[in-house]
Amino acid sequence: MRGFIIASSVVVLVACRGATDFPDTPLDGPGFLPGVAAGIDAGTLLAEIEQLASDEFEGRAPGSVGETRTVEYLIGQFSALGLEPGNPDGTWIQQVPLVGITPVAGDVLSVSRDGDTRELEPGADYVAYTKRVVDEVDLDAEFVFVGYGAVAPEYDWNDFKDVDVSGKILLFLVNDPPSEDLFGGSAMTYYGRWTYKHEIAAEQGAAGALVIHETGPAGYPWEVIGSSPYGESFDLVADDRNMGRASVEGWIQRDAAVALFEMAGLDFDTEKVKAATGDFRPVELGVTGKTRVRNALRTIDSQNVVARLTGTGVPDEVVMYVAHWDHLGLDENLPGDQIYNGAADNATGTAGLIELARAFTNGEPPRRSLLFLAVTAEEQGLLGSRYYGEHPLYPASQTVAALNMDVLNQWGRTTDMTVVGMGQSDLDAVAGEVAAQLGRVLKPDPEPEKGFYYRSDHFSFARVGIPAFYADPGVDYLDKPPGYGIEKREEYTANDYHAVSDEVKPDWDLSGALDDLTFMYQMGARLAGGDTWPEWSATSEFRAVRERQRSTR
Repeated sequence: MRGFIIASSVVVLVACRGATDFPDTPLDGPGFLPGVAAGIDAGTLLAEIEQLASDEFEGRAPGSVGETRTVEYLIGQFSALGLEPGNPDGTWIQQVPLVGITPVAGDVLSVSRDGDTRELEPGADYVAYTKRVVDEVDLDAEFVFVGYGAVAPEYDWNDFKDVDVSGKILLFLVNDPPSEDLFGGSAMTYYGRWTYKHEIAAEQGAAGALVIHETGPAGYPWEVIGSSPYGESFDLVADDRNMGRASVEGWIQRDAAVALFEMAGLDFDTEKVKAATGDFRPVELGVTGKTRVRNALRTIDSQNVVARLTGTGVPDEVVMYVAHWDHLGLDENLPGDQIYNGAADNATGTAGLIELARAFTNGEPPRRSLLFLAVTAEEQGLLGSRYYGEHPLYPASQTVAALNMDVLNQWGRTTDMTVVGMGQSDLDAVAGEVAAQLGRVLKPDPEPEKGFYYRSDHFSFARVGIPAFYADPGVDYLDKPPGYGIEKREEYTANDYHAVSDEVKPDWDLSGALDDLTFMYQMGARLAGGDTWPEWSATSEFRAVRERQRSTR
């Protein structure tokens, strides 16, 4: 999960872009915030969260006993509801081939210049790994600061200019260059994602690529990265792109980066300001970095769980609900509690997937088919959803939309919801109609510079052309003082996000989660009951892919 959005106080009610032919499906219940959709229940929701987040499931890591138990549980729940296996081969499973890469402890990153040598400690100062499926890689090269590392011809922007950085260790700033006129203004583009920075480093022939972590721009504290420097990470098997990657990738803590600049006789903040201009050129630090990354490797078949409710009118047209079932597993090196239970992230969303399936099986099937997709390895880089996007069980051209859930509201009822990526597609119009019907308001992402649209599973579907929707919980709580919602989100990010403390809390109030699930139910019901195909907006980077898909039908 990509972390919470801290919403602003600005309220926006999304206006519909025009009349649609979605059926009118009013909710029961009088007055403000109508009742919960039939079939969705707080008791079953909590029981499902508690089971998925129990110590028995060991943090639900891919390739673990926790995965086996999670998959068995989900199949049992979907089967009991009367859903069909969602894989056209007659099974509940889409196999996702993964390679597990575990760095071996014992090595440090030595940095030196003119006889001054210092050692940086894994976890405290940096995290380094390799995506190459090899037993060992060695790195001995000079550091070069490449600013934001963006090569964006449409903005006439190239942070590399004509400088040859092959064989170097590149240092990147987080996010896009700050600009009101370029790179989407305040909204992050894909150029700002750390995944892009590692990709462009490989294209430039770099030996290493380290992103400088700054808590504010990144949106989460260093501990999220540095607390487990030797944890197992995964990637897709048989991805030849990996062998073209820089030999070492990772992150470096801001203070450690500042020290590197000082060794070079430079001021980090000054160089950061220079990197925000179009005439920036890479800066050679004259500092050499040397390290070794040793790996323990294994291959596994992880699993996406797929359930289907076949439509009665056009069963070949599909609306997908998506949530990731995985979390971070357990770490036997930790003192005390060693299990990352992942109760909020994302036992809540996975349980919500079950509840939505329960709601739809409570009545007559809709016109279009519904797919309930619980994906693996989101925490490893959206791997399960990426694999589905690249190997779809149902053609993307026949998939109407993907509706993603990643962390449900645990703190009570709100009048609002936050739409991540508002303005991307016609799904905003559907969401606006549902919100108005429920007496609620939608807010745009107040921190678009952090690129949350690229940080959860909906992105995997968007990049292959499928209109994808993701809404965060709101922050304006009923019967709570102003600022309560922001306070709870900041508290979660600081204390529980990707921490062993992410467990079911005694003060959880899932009434808001029920409201949000009702919203998601109604949105899916409109899409599955109608015949409209939502489109990407004219300015969306995903529009061209969709137009090619639909033109071949």
